[in-house]
Amino acid sequence: MSSREFAKEEKGKGISLRTIHFWLIVGAVVISGLMFFSTYRMSASFRNLTQASEQQIELRKAARELMDASDYLTEKVQRFTIHGDRRFLEEYFSEAFEAHHREEAIERMSVGAASTQAFARLQNAMESSLELMKQEYYAMRLVIEAKGYTEYPEELRSVELSKEDQALSAEDKMRRATELVLNEDYYVLKDQIRENMKASLDELEVMAYDTDASALESLRDEMLFVRIVIVLQAIGIVFMVWLTARLGIHPVLNAVERIKEDSPIPEIGANEFRYLARTYNKMYEVYKNSLEHLNFKASHDELTGAYNRAGYDLLVSSLDLSSTYMILIDVDNFKTINDTYGHETGDRVLIKVVDTLKNNFRSDDYVCRMGGDEFVVLAVHATAMQHHLLETKITQINKELEITDDGLPATSISAGIVHGLPDKDADMLLHEADEALYETKHRGKHGFTFA
Repeated sequence: MSSREFAKEEKGKGISLRTIHFWLIVGAVVISGLMFFSTYRMSASFRNLTQASEQQIELRKAARELMDASDYLTEKVQRFTIHGDRRFLEEYFSEAFEAHHREEAIERMSVGAASTQAFARLQNAMESSLELMKQEYYAMRLVIEAKGYTEYPEELRSVELSKEDQALSAEDKMRRATELVLNEDYYVLKDQIRENMKASLDELEVMAYDTDASALESLRDEMLFVRIVIVLQAIGIVFMVWLTARLGIHPVLNAVERIKEDSPIPEIGANEFRYLARTYNKMYEVYKNSLEHLNFKASHDELTGAYNRAGYDLLVSSLDLSSTYMILIDVDNFKTINDTYGHETGDRVLIKVVDTLKNNFRSDDYVCRMGGDEFVVLAVHATAMQHHLLETKITQINKELEITDDGLPATSISAGIVHGLPDKDADMLLHEADEALYETKHRGKHGFTFA
């Protein structure tokens, strides 16, 4: 969804939480899949790099050992042809057996790369080594015949001497054997083996460098891919948090504040929340209209225009009392005013008291006449820390009630004040306010007490 489409959707019907939830799951699965795939590829690249390095190391090691073994075998066969000592024969075949294993290892490692120059050189060196060993076997068989040995390695039993060499004396056979491993042809083959081995090692070095460079380049590419996936994941997480906050959290927090302010909820956010907001606003409108169209005589005091007891009961059943101050008020010495000035003057004093309360409290607050000269003010959407403000209001009310310019006798009020709590209902608050009012009267009236 493009940003323009998102904005259009946001201004229109809104985006469904179910749709958001579905795409969040899809996004999480895709990003997780990319992360798994990238780490798998990176592991594979690292594994290939390690295997290539290990193989090159083993190849170079085996090639060097093979070259050293060739020199070792030459030394042993030359000593055997000169001295005829069986110990050199045994040492020769012991090393030849190990060299054969090295040749097999090189062959196994060369599978799939035999066409390269390095393995071609190795192959040439091995072929020259086989030719050299045939010459060495022949020389050792001459020594065995000259010495009359009956126990010797099985590999030499298949070697047949020519008729000329068979007819030689023991001394000439020894001389012939020594000549075979010391003549120019023998050392030509030895030089060919060394050259091929050295060339193979040089080529292996180049191969190792190229292989490592290629593997490292591949590993760098995989690391770059992983970094890109991580960045995409971070962007996705930020976008998910922003989307959740914009369509869910912020609308809810805003709605809570509007409800506390006793006002309609903005229809923003996810589609489901907009539906709830519209439903609430309709109910809110019905509620407000109901309050406005209540039978005035049923909910208001006919004399003062304040809410009566029925209106009070309706109000406390619909207000959030946990954010409301309940102020229970009694007019001081009202019976004396009635007895002295008459009931008509007393009624005018009550009207003055209600008008003064309404003028000093907010239009959102509710003034109720509970009966006689007893009143309740419900100061809504107020925190428990607004003591000073209420003190100022009560003091100002009493100052205004003392003014006699209107021809009415001076009077005052006593008040008991309590702030609501979530676990206290209206009756409990009224009881606590009544005890606070009693404390005010006990102290001499004309004032207030906080419960």
